[in-house]
Amino acid sequence: MVRSRWGRLLKVDPLPVLASSKTPAIAFFARRDLLGSSTGPVSALWDLPEARKIVARQNPDGSWRYPGGKPHVRSRKNYDQLETFRQVGILVEKFGFSREHPALARAAEFLFSFQADGGDFRGIYGNQYATTYVGAIGELLVKAGYADDPRIAKVFRWLLATRQSDGGWAIPLRTVGVPFAEFVDLMRHPSPIAPDRSKPSSHLVTGMVLRAFAAHPVHRGSAEARQAGELLAWRLYRRDAYGDRGDVSYWERVSFPFWFTDIVSAFDSLSRLGFGPDVATIYAALDRLRKIQRSDGTFGLKLMKGKSKDFPWWICLAICRSLVRWQDSDRLHPAGAR
Repeated sequence: MVRSRWGRLLKVDPLPVLASSKTPAIAFFARRDLLGSSTGPVSALWDLPEARKIVARQNPDGSWRYPGGKPHVRSRKNYDQLETFRQVGILVEKFGFSREHPALARAAEFLFSFQADGGDFRGIYGNQYATTYVGAIGELLVKAGYADDPRIAKVFRWLLATRQSDGGWAIPLRTVGVPFAEFVDLMRHPSPIAPDRSKPSSHLVTGMVLRAFAAHPVHRGSAEARQAGELLAWRLYRRDAYGDRGDVSYWERVSFPFWFTDIVSAFDSLSRLGFGPDVATIYAALDRLRKIQRSDGTFGLKLMKGKSKDFPWWICLAICRSLVRWQDSDRLHPAGAR
């Protein structure tokens, strides 16, 4: 039986199962974020066995070692930057880690060590601009308590200075027509290639960048974030302008913690920015999720990253968080096309 107001938009209200989950972190966040219950400090999750195992694997320099890798693609240190991004995502999103935890503070300094003078994080795409990961890493650092750090201010200045003319973002190499076969070779080019800003933005990239804006208490209210949010909302369930994850099916290939842009990460950002189901494309996408909801409350979406057995419930929790934000802003019902 559907009990919560926001749960009425779904076939099955998953709140009771989420709040009583045998996964302590899911139960904690469900009670805190969906019920508004007193749960005590999030730091209680830092000592959970899975979190402790992740911290135990951290290197002295704050990084985590990437398993495998191809030397002709990127250096060991740059691979470790990618793996550190992944592990920080787990610690922040699943266990509520912040800069108050020494392991997270060390990891943040490792990630900041890749910041170029202009403000972007360099290395995952070699010497080229990695607009995707600038936004995604920025999001996690903001959530970890670095919103007021001057280095984060440089990140946002760089992002605002590198938008496409339509107000979104793209991978610069893609805007100048570099095919995937040549991408790796150009990663070793001595200097980054500037974007052609007259070309359209990518919703894959815009969605990843927008997560940083949506997480930030000040930047989420900016006109630039609003413009990018309108772009992302309009492109829900459309093909991307570029070939990277361009097919419509990628909207339903999801990750948690968020990685690329998918329907769940898009809902998360859009709900934080104040966009709701009164926007026709958002309502249509929400209706699609309702139709593929399973009888247990989870959703028929495809996992892209990780193999956790409780992954469907993390995705379910993320979707419900968006619904709660829409409830709080009284935006649960469509008002027609925009």
